[in-house]
Amino acid sequence: ITYIIDTSGSMEGVSMTQAREGLSMAMDRLQPGDWFNVIEFNSTATPLFRAPMPVDPTTLRQARQFVGRLSARGGTEMLPALKLALDVDTPATMLRQVVFLTDGAVGNEDEILKLIRERIGDRRLFTVGIGPAPNTFFMTRAAQFGRGTFTYIGDVREVQARMTALFRKLEQPALTDIT
Repeated sequence: ITYIIDTSGSMEGVSMTQAREGLSMAMDRLQPGDWFNVIEFNSTATPLFRAPMPVDPTTLRQARQFVGRLSARGGTEMLPALKLALDVDTPATMLRQVVFLTDGAVGNEDEILKLIRERIGDRRLFTVGIGPAPNTFFMTRAAQFGRGTFTYIGDVREVQARMTALFRKLEQPALTDIT
């Protein structure tokens, strides 16, 4: 699983708190045998690791430190972060999922949706709308093109319930291509 977290200036305040809390909860649910990465984006995209890494005490400690240092600043350049997540080569035997936490404040929606349609492959993209007014149209469409779901968290008190519901979906994927 790859977590993409928006740290642009529009995430300042409660939105950043919600995103960090949601991401921390996600990391708490990782199990031995899972592989993961975290990509932060604002004006630039910064991955924690060059490629997904196996879950172990060292990688989880590094991830928690990385997430704990995240702060909102800069612009909103989603495209490079999505490219990093979708261009990573991982074994086809692995279930590949991307969880995208953002307020969705972008101006190049069409370009981003095109990238998702062209490069999603067998991955699933789950979007998580953070803050009082996320771009629900964009985030719903991105999740549709990514064969995932959109989860909205409008209040910091909703983080645990909404993220838990999303984790249940991620941990119990649906069967596809059954013959």
